[in-house]
Amino acid sequence: MSECSHNCGSCSQNCSERTQPQSFLEKPHELSNIKKVIGVVSGKGGVGKSMVTSLLSVIMQRKGYKTAILDADITGPSIPKAFGLKQKATGDDTGIFPVKTNTGIEVMSLNLLLPDETDPVIWRGPVIANTVKQFWTDVIWNDVDFMFVDMPPGTGDVPLTVFQSLPIDGIVVVTSPQELVSMIVGKAVKMAEMMDVPVLGIVENMSYFECPDCGGKHSIFGESHIEDVAKKFTIDTISKMPINPKLSAGCDKGLIELFDGDWLDNMAEKIEKL
Repeated sequence: MSECSHNCGSCSQNCSERTQPQSFLEKPHELSNIKKVIGVVSGKGGVGKSMVTSLLSVIMQRKGYKTAILDADITGPSIPKAFGLKQKATGDDTGIFPVKTNTGIEVMSLNLLLPDETDPVIWRGPVIANTVKQFWTDVIWNDVDFMFVDMPPGTGDVPLTVFQSLPIDGIVVVTSPQELVSMIVGKAVKMAEMMDVPVLGIVENMSYFECPDCGGKHSIFGESHIEDVAKKFTIDTISKMPINPKLSAGCDKGLIELFDGDWLDNMAEKIEKL
């Protein structure tokens, strides 16, 4: 038997010195009460991840649950804009208080702390990751049934920090119809599997355009492959969202809470079962 190096990660021996894997989970603020945490992820940018995050939070709020959004997309925060939030987050010696939307959804985003919402965030990865942690540990979240975490795209430093630091109960993957989607979705799904986080479903945004005159559906960005992708990764819940100018206008005007559509109802039902 070789001499012990005290590095359990590279040793196959089952001895008394072996230690359990270290948990990186951060404790929420002592005054917070958060029941379920849902991550909204994408393998690439520009697929509507923040819109899906906003819509899911609105749907669950309409169902009678108390919802919240932790905007982990530090360098590209767009959640406050979608909800028309102009006031800044406040705090005291106890902690930081999230801003509430018109329907009572609690939101914390870096844009709620910046002097001007157009100020760029020119920070390196470790500082960004620590900011996301502070949104969890320093913010007082009040009796939240479902918290949605709007993650930055990809599988880099910040998504890894979220997976390791927050008790994620499941993720929703947002994608688009292009053929390269299978590879991009695969990266996000495999990262979730490595982090032992279940994939609740896939949302294909910009899936089609419905003509207001004839009612026909047109695949502007190519035919959908989402069923094949879902089958490949054994994902049973799929939602398809259309190209809808009213949704874009609602986000631009801060009126996302007034949206009308049932595209994500099946995803909300899957989340509700948690």
